Amino acid sequence: MSTLPARCPRWIRGPWGAVAAALALAVSLLVAAPAAGSAGTAPGCRVDHTVNEWAGGYTAQIRVTNLGAALNGWRLTWTYGGDQHVTSAWNATVTQTGHSVTAVSTDWNAVLASGAGTDFGLQGTWQSADPAPTDFSLNGVPCTGDGTVPPSTPPTTPAPTPAPAGCGDAVLCTDFEDQSGTSPSGGWRFTAPDCQGAGTAAVDTSVAHSGTRSLRVDGRAGYCNHAFVASTADLSSVGPVLYVRLWVRHTTALPSSHVTFVSMPDTSQGGRALRVGGQNGALQWNRESDDATLPAQSPAGVALSRPLPTGSWQCLRFAVDTSAPGLDTWLGDEQVPGLHADGVPTQDVDQQWLSRTVPPRPTTLRLGWESYGTGDDTLWFDDVAAGSAPIGC
Repeated sequence: MSTLPARCPRWIRGPWGAVAAALALAVSLLVAAPAAGSAGTAPGCRVDHTVNEWAGGYTAQIRVTNLGAALNGWRLTWTYGGDQHVTSAWNATVTQTGHSVTAVSTDWNAVLASGAGTDFGLQGTWQSADPAPTDFSLNGVPCTGDGTVPPSTPPTTPAPTPAPAGCGDAVLCTDFEDQSGTSPSGGWRFTAPDCQGAGTAAVDTSVAHSGTRSLRVDGRAGYCNHAFVASTADLSSVGPVLYVRLWVRHTTALPSSHVTFVSMPDTSQGGRALRVGGQNGALQWNRESDDATLPAQSPAGVALSRPLPTGSWQCLRFAVDTSAPGLDTWLGDEQVPGLHADGVPTQDVDQQWLSRTVPPRPTTLRLGWESYGTGDDTLWFDDVAAGSAPIGC
């Protein structure tokens, strides 16, 4: 699952990779003109601004670097050229009047030594245009100039880079090449957690993300068609953050009704499951004990999630904090804003999810299909890993 801004709580430490280049825009601005700051002159500043954009919404990661004298308190301003509207922010207090936006430092990041920088992030909406702002000013000093930087990471604090495609010291790491028959065996067992119907699971040698084998699940609609393959690896002591990476390929777009394809028994729910699946056509988390969802199933909440593309292998990663109620989710290298809970309630995202304060404690990883209405699907899983450190795609 962790890159949670604090809003960036201590528990989640890092992003994995850059946001997709087609959706990212970075603007780096540099100036050396003298002017007054709140605690001394500020002859220069640099702003690195990266946008992760989707239809109707965006997140922005902003790093401001003080190139002048030390500051004790900072105020960054800019103007939006489109119809962007800030809805939430972390690591700064952000306000907007018309097209003008102001970000003010918090108590803990107010001091900026010469050459020092700090990061903050925000989330917002747009309708017709989302151009990057170019008129940043720090304490009234314009940050002007030219320059381009590569896309930066999703909103987060600096963190260690996850292991690449390998598994590092993961407790669970498999490409299913050790499966010798058509029925899951060894470290994997077929299971139907509540009731079994027509859903099936098998080892497939015709479709694989790597090597020659994967797990195939033919999921069927209807509550009593649960079909999962459960790992025998014990995840109950992995932490304090449990990181999971898996590659999944599915056939039918996520339906409007609730479905699950990752299920993890959770001791904090008395063994009921912490679930990853979909609803209203987009990815979601679901907590079995109270049916809470992340994001909230409002139009705004669903818009902050993502569909799970069909007909191709997708890298899904998530981090579950076992010491505080929070989690994070990535589809490929993109942090999914609607699947991010950081302990600070956000309307249409995690207000409902955070109604439960007991941290989750997953014990097992189950991959398969569970439908609560319509929704047949055929899925394949491959290159699965789980451990206490970030694992890349």
